Amino acid sequence: MPSDQLDSAYPATFAVDYPDRPLNRLTTFFRIFMLIPIGIVLGMVSGATITGQAGSSSATVIGAGGLLFGAPLLMIVVRQKYPRWWFDWNLELTRFSTRVSVYAALLDDRYPSTDEQQSLHLEIAYPDVPNELNRWLPLIKWLLAIPHYVVLFFLSIGAVVSVIIAWFAILFTGRYPRGLFDYVVGVGRWGLRVSAYAFLLTTDRYPPFSLEP
Repeated sequence: MPSDQLDSAYPATFAVDYPDRPLNRLTTFFRIFMLIPIGIVLGMVSGATITGQAGSSSATVIGAGGLLFGAPLLMIVVRQKYPRWWFDWNLELTRFSTRVSVYAALLDDRYPSTDEQQSLHLEIAYPDVPNELNRWLPLIKWLLAIPHYVVLFFLSIGAVVSVIIAWFAILFTGRYPRGLFDYVVGVGRWGLRVSAYAFLLTTDRYPPFSLEP
């Protein structure tokens, strides 16, 4: 790829290998039930669940984690720094949750791995904070991204309809229609760019209004 195309590429990329092979009809039919175990695992690493008796100081944390937003925001604003291990945590959790979404959307029939790449290719560039990020912009990025929320709402409806159609197509033909596949992946790509800009805070480049790579 020419260097000028590399320089213009958005610093958050998303792609899924098209399954040019017969997909598993049985696991496709029962996909919503197949998701339950991995969904529990994802829930345990993406949010905290605390149990305890009322009036008691004792509690048990059975899950902890989630995307880091407030802490990186404060570090960027106050110290113009994004700790690398915070970035790595957000990146790997985003990859894991996206692999689960890829499986849920029938884009792959292999069960989601907690750590292996599989068919998903998701990269987010680690920012050089002092040189690439405006220290005050993270305070309003969520507001600036409102037009994207509106567009993504309608695109997501289309993606849900596409997955339902693909579900029937896979059951009858074993194949995911390529046009529907590219559309669903495009919506995921759009969502990742908005997330990288407004919530992961890894770039100040405004996300393009595009499904294309």
